Amino acid sequence: MASSYGTDADKSSLRSNYLCFRRGIPERARFESDSSIASALMAFPLFVKAPLVLTYVSRGAEVGTHALIERLLTSGRRVAVPRTDPETHAMSFHEVGSLDELSPRTMGILEPPSDAPALTDPAQLVGSVCLVPGLVFDGAGHRIGYGGGYYDRFLAFYPGEKIGLARITMLSSNPLPTDGHDVAVDFIATEGSVWSCRAH
Repeated sequence: MASSYGTDADKSSLRSNYLCFRRGIPERARFESDSSIASALMAFPLFVKAPLVLTYVSRGAEVGTHALIERLLTSGRRVAVPRTDPETHAMSFHEVGSLDELSPRTMGILEPPSDAPALTDPAQLVGSVCLVPGLVFDGAGHRIGYGGGYYDRFLAFYPGEKIGLARITMLSSNPLPTDGHDVAVDFIATEGSVWSCRAH
């Protein structure tokens, strides 16, 4: 995997470094990487069979999900995206039928309206997959996000499979620092392949 900033760096330093590095990647290079990641994901049997896909809505230099969401919806797949509560740092997923339903809310992220069908019962999520964002992932599936804790709170009770989306440059060769509440992903989709984190 790609080089890291080392296990002695705290989360804040790693977050700052990877944010800075990601901003410097040319747009064309990001697009090519993200297209390759999406292709690997669409060839991954577990993802293909999932009746419901939970996914973040990308912004800025994140691994892009807009084209993937449109592709899933066009093919008749069920898709849900997050709506956040900045006061409690809680997050719920709501089923959508089009990206046009979304509008900017917390930190300018596109979110579904409050009346979009909410998937609040864990039984509704059995068999689904959740695409998880991050700034950097390690081989055990641990990640460093943006520091809000939204995903860790949600994933702690999520019954489905968790798939991190990461460019090669977002993979750490060293273990990342973790806290007790951190939730690792089960798989990582990167350019050309999806690999399991469970053996680590």
